[in-house]
Amino acid sequence: MFSYLVAFVVAATVTAMASYLVLRVSRRFGLAPAVRARDVHSTPTPRLGGIAMLIGLLVAFLIAGTQPEFATIFASSAQVWALLGACGIVAVVGILDDLLDLDWMIKLAAQLAATGLLAWNGVQILSLPFGDTLIVGSPALNFVLTVFLMTLVMNAVNFVDGLDGLVAGVAIIANSLFFIYTRLLAEQQGRVDSVTFASLIAIIVVGICAGFLPFNWHRAKMFMGDTGALLVGLLMATSTVSVTGQLNPATLDQKLVLAAYIPIILPIAVLALPLADFSLAVIRRLKAGKSPFAADRLHLHHRLLYMGHSPLQAVLIFYLGTAVLSVAVLLVFTTQDFLWPVIVLVVGGAATLLMLLFPAERVRDAAAQRGLITLKSKTPTKQLAAVPTQGPATERTPSDYSRTARTERFGGAGSRPHPDAGIAADADDCAALGHHRDRRTYRGIRRNRVARI
Repeated sequence: MFSYLVAFVVAATVTAMASYLVLRVSRRFGLAPAVRARDVHSTPTPRLGGIAMLIGLLVAFLIAGTQPEFATIFASSAQVWALLGACGIVAVVGILDDLLDLDWMIKLAAQLAATGLLAWNGVQILSLPFGDTLIVGSPALNFVLTVFLMTLVMNAVNFVDGLDGLVAGVAIIANSLFFIYTRLLAEQQGRVDSVTFASLIAIIVVGICAGFLPFNWHRAKMFMGDTGALLVGLLMATSTVSVTGQLNPATLDQKLVLAAYIPIILPIAVLALPLADFSLAVIRRLKAGKSPFAADRLHLHHRLLYMGHSPLQAVLIFYLGTAVLSVAVLLVFTTQDFLWPVIVLVVGGAATLLMLLFPAERVRDAAAQRGLITLKSKTPTKQLAAVPTQGPATERTPSDYSRTARTERFGGAGSRPHPDAGIAADADDCAALGHHRDRRTYRGIRRNRVARI
């Protein structure tokens, strides 16, 4: 266990140090791309945090290779080198995309190459549970299924990377629980050392995300970009797939039947929200005749903002939902019972639903309308919506962010703006006026935007 702690500390420390250096270099050379229409932030922010995470990963694996406890993992180093090579492929394409905004086909080709490299070197889904047995597929079928599922997980993680600290925090929660599961599974199978490739990957992912999170917490100084999101997705997919190799159908007993399902169920529970977001986005874009990888502002985290949640509140909702689902599934494995998992789902689900349906800012505005509290330097949503139209404004001040600005921007007092246009456009105006660091101004703009929806 001490070696796992060493791997975690090294990954977190090196990533934090590298993040600081990458941030300084990015600011020194102006490596902060312009704000895109789909972005929530209003000021150019470096998106190269994935480089720091890659450095932390490489150093952590280097140190882990010197630990006697991990000797069995590095004895056959084909999978380790395949993972590092796949991470290199993803990182190169991710860096280019963060700087140049590559075409989605290039990124997809790189993802297939990375996952194909891993599958070719033995990181494959060897069996799938069916009833009380495990089904072993053909090598070709295992290869194709592995590449498909790993690519799916990578894109699901990347799609949900839209708010400060979202992916890093979700990954910490998910991989912490997955690390516990892989350790328990190894002990249940009678392995004395309880050391597995999956558990090492999981604890290193926790480390690199923990080291990067302080730089990515709201308001973020730096983003992980496609480099970091795809890297985290690849590592999570690899640890999940490699667990299936721990299950031997020839020695399967009744207790391990449930264990056989957990590698499938736990990642789905952990990534339930990202996978749902990915599926809805693909369906939505295909129905509109667009590329499934075309960017928009209709992801789940965007919709939480439209409901009146602040970026931090939206992130916390994702954290809570991920933790509730993951803990419930893990309890099924540890307790061999469904009582505690159901309790966790009911209580945690109720708490998540309350947070979802009652955005804190909307509650504060309602209380202010009733005279229960006084908001400093804030105008409640209903007052913002009731400001009379005064015609197009030629030169705007912060007080002009009202229905007048909405009318001029979206073409008519009764028009319904598309979600792609609202917040980003207002944030651009706010930034141009030099008020982009004023939280009250930005939140007032967003509440007015929500009132119009």
